[in-house]
Amino acid sequence: RQLREAAGGVPLPGDRAPPERVPRGEPGREDYLARDRGHDAADPEDILAGLTGAAAGLGTAGGYSGYGDGNGNKELREKIAGVLYEGVGISADEVFVSDGAKCDIQRVQLLFGEGVSVAVQDPSYPVYVDTSVMLGRTGGVNSNSQFEKIVYMNCGPANDFFPDFEKTERADVIFFCSPNNPTGAVASRKQLEELVAFAKKNGSIIVYDAAYAPFIRNPDIPKSIFEVEGAVECAIECNSFSKYAGFTGVRLGWTIVPKALKFADGTLVHTDYNRIMATCFNGASNIVQGGGLNCLDKEGQQEISDLMDYYLGNAAILRECMEKLGYSIYGGIDSPYVWVDLQGKKSWDVFEELMHKAQVVTIPGVGFGPGGEGFLRLSAFASRDNCIAAAERLTEALAK
Repeated sequence: RQLREAAGGVPLPGDRAPPERVPRGEPGREDYLARDRGHDAADPEDILAGLTGAAAGLGTAGGYSGYGDGNGNKELREKIAGVLYEGVGISADEVFVSDGAKCDIQRVQLLFGEGVSVAVQDPSYPVYVDTSVMLGRTGGVNSNSQFEKIVYMNCGPANDFFPDFEKTERADVIFFCSPNNPTGAVASRKQLEELVAFAKKNGSIIVYDAAYAPFIRNPDIPKSIFEVEGAVECAIECNSFSKYAGFTGVRLGWTIVPKALKFADGTLVHTDYNRIMATCFNGASNIVQGGGLNCLDKEGQQEISDLMDYYLGNAAILRECMEKLGYSIYGGIDSPYVWVDLQGKKSWDVFEELMHKAQVVTIPGVGFGPGGEGFLRLSAFASRDNCIAAAERLTEALAK
């Protein structure tokens, strides 16, 4: 009920039926070009071999495995720590392997009591707000369609998509995502240092969503919050193979809970999170973890890098398309998302217009919070052919 009130009349997922398909009189133009995970880049053979090998092994006496370590395959945890967190001091026993970052965000919420205050970027990935509502941490909905007891940190073009901490109210838990979904904004090292300093000053815990880290190509931008000095004392990091290796339907992720992170009474957050995982989770699929192991070997890392470059190429096509049409755009560099300023138009109105006129599926910005109104998210997760076709259709539909 509270989620529907906050929507302020904007349909929630599942509420709104898709617009009626409007044929354009051209063969093939009745179907929608939607976001997909398909691509025509080279198949990731090494990663696939890890999945198929683990699956085949279950059919043999020597390869069968039952319940594994609930916190993840030991070798996989060691590889995550050694490959993805090399040089930042993360150990394998601080890695909790899971069925994805989204599920982990819910489990991380269980660490904190009902009276805990929460801060989120606005706009932001809806799961941070929605899980807070479901766990009873929020109040009613105000006139801005925002939940009371949540600190909304405005992150828009005017402040370079980064909060002004001098004007930000203290919160116990700060959710922060970079590269950001939906805006595509990527926080600089200096900005992340400000975030860590703000959290440490206020005794807050950062829940850092790094799911889009593999898209970062700028060597000066941290891929992990733990590259920032002091972050191990104030942050938890959630990540996922969904973006690294297209494991969206396969489900594999991890969360880092440093042993240096403590509650105000001095007890380890790591101890409580270990208890939550042991109570609520029986471990990620053994088959999927086999694929995860291969993601982190030399060949798998190259396959992932090639896939990231492919999607970044798609993002460049979308950026160029919207720039030529005269729109102010953000993101799409070190990020798969392009954030389009609709110049005062309502995001749902433009979404429906493009569905009717171009048969292209986009994401209305208001779905990511009040701060997303007036923007549209374009995604690079598509085949190159579909991306090019979408750009052509958008150009035709939006030409001024």
